[in-house]
Amino acid sequence: MNKIKKPNILFIITDQQRHDVMGCCDDIIQTPNLDKLASRGKIFTEAVCNVPMCVASRYAIMTGLYGFQSGVKHNAQMICRDEDLPVPVLAERLRSAGYKTAGFGKTHWYIGSSILPKAEIDGSARGFDTRYIRGASGNPSTEEKNAIYMGDEEPEWVIKEKEENSTFGLGGETVNGYVGLTSTVPPEHHGEGWLTRKALDYIDNELDRDNPFFMYLSYDYPHVGLRVPPGYEERYNINDFSDEPPVESATLGHRQGEDFKDAWLHMTSKERQKSRLRYAALCTYVDDLYGSVIQKLDDIGELENTFILYTSDHGDMMGDRGLASKYSLYEGSIRVPMIIAGPGVESTGLTDERPAESVDIVPTLLDAAGVEIPENLPGFSLISDFKRSGAFAEMHGRGYEEYQRAPAIMYRNKDWKLILYISGPLGAFSGELENIKGELYYLKEDLIELNDLYKDDEHSKTREKMTTQLLMHVMCSLGRFPSGVQRASINVTGPETKPDSSIWE
Repeated sequence: MNKIKKPNILFIITDQQRHDVMGCCDDIIQTPNLDKLASRGKIFTEAVCNVPMCVASRYAIMTGLYGFQSGVKHNAQMICRDEDLPVPVLAERLRSAGYKTAGFGKTHWYIGSSILPKAEIDGSARGFDTRYIRGASGNPSTEEKNAIYMGDEEPEWVIKEKEENSTFGLGGETVNGYVGLTSTVPPEHHGEGWLTRKALDYIDNELDRDNPFFMYLSYDYPHVGLRVPPGYEERYNINDFSDEPPVESATLGHRQGEDFKDAWLHMTSKERQKSRLRYAALCTYVDDLYGSVIQKLDDIGELENTFILYTSDHGDMMGDRGLASKYSLYEGSIRVPMIIAGPGVESTGLTDERPAESVDIVPTLLDAAGVEIPENLPGFSLISDFKRSGAFAEMHGRGYEEYQRAPAIMYRNKDWKLILYISGPLGAFSGELENIKGELYYLKEDLIELNDLYKDDEHSKTREKMTTQLLMHVMCSLGRFPSGVQRASINVTGPETKPDSSIWE
C-alpha cells in the first residue's frame, strides 16, 4: 500500500522553448506527452519568464525572487556560496518539508571561469540529495560536489557531443547553430538521454515509497545549436515549415545600441526551414524523454499522486522582428510554456489566461506540497485563484557587455504590453528621467510587435495606466523583499557598474 501522504512533485524544465512550439498550440508540432499532460491539467497561455536569459531566469525560478531582488540580473552574475543566498531555494525548502530530492540536469547556479575567472564557488547541490549532470566533471568553477557527471560514466559520448557542438560557435547562437545538424550520437547517448536513463534508474532503484519525492528534470534542448538525434527529423515534412524571411522592425527599441543576435537575417530560405524543423524535432525528442519518466511513474502506481509542473526558462525569437535568441522583452523571448497537472488541479484540459510568471513556480510547488508560502515572495500559487493585473519582466543587458546596461522593464497583459527603458550604461545614469524611452504594443492585433504605439496620443490613457501599474508592481514587490533584517547585503559575484561607468572588480 502506498503510504505517501503528500503528493510527489515532478518539475520538468526545458531550455529556450517558445510558448507556441507544442502540439496543443500548433498541429504541426509532435509533442504527444506534453499534449496529454495539458489535457489532464491546465495550460497557462499568457505565462512569461521574468528575466529572458538562462542564468538569471533559473535563479528567479529556484529562489522565487525577481532579479532586482536576488541581485542576479543577467548571465554574468551568480551567488557563489550558500550562505549568501537571499532565501532558501526550491529543493532546500522541499527537503526541509520531508521530500527526497533528486536533480537531473542543468541548474545554472554557477557560471564558469570563462566569464568570471576569479570567482570561487562552494559547489553546493543546493538542496538536492541526489544529483546527475550532463557533460564532464573536473571544472572547479562549475562543479557541484557529490554530483555524478555523464563524463565519468560515458566519456566517449561527451567527447563526441563536444566535437559536434564545436561547429556552432560559443553559445550556438550563430547561423551554423540555428541551421544545426543531424547528430551521429544515438538518442540514448545524448546528454538528455543519459539524464533520462538516470532518472528512470532512480525511480526503479532509489525511490523511497514511504516518503514523497521531488524530482527536477532539466533538459538543455531545444536550445541552439540544434543537434538532432537520428530518427527525429524524419518525423517532419520540411514543406510544413515556412521559408519566409523574417519581418524586421523599423527600430530595435530597448535593444538599441546592443550587440544583438541577427543570425536569422543571414540565413537562406532553405536554412530557415531546416532551423524551424530541427527546433521542432528537438522538442519532439525531449517529449519522448520526459514522457518515458511520466509513463514509469504511471507503471509503478505513483502518477496519480504526483503533481507535475512543466515550463521553460525562456523562449527564442526564431526570426520574429528579425531577431534570434532571447535577451529581449519581446513575445518570442519572454513567453514560455507553463502547464500544471495532478493533485489539487481541479479543472483539467482547460486553458488559463491569467498572467503567470516564473516566480510563481516556487509558491505553486510549495502549495502542492502543503507547505506554507512565505509572504515575502512576489509570486503566487498557480493552484490558487490568484489574479494579478499583468505580468512583469526585466532586462539589465546580457552581462557580456563591457558595462552593465541601464534597465528595461516590462508590464504585460493579454492585450497590451508596455516596455520602459533607458539606453546606455547604468553607471552613466545621473538621475535625470527625461531620457526614459518606451514601447507600447497592442498584442491582440500585433503579436510580433512591429507597430509601436508608445507616442500615439490615442493610447495615452493605456500608456499611463500601465506605467502606474508597473511602478506599483515593482514597489509592492520591493515591499515584500528585501525588508528589515532579511537582507543586510547582496553578495552577488559578477560585474556591476560604478557611477563613473567603470566596473567593480
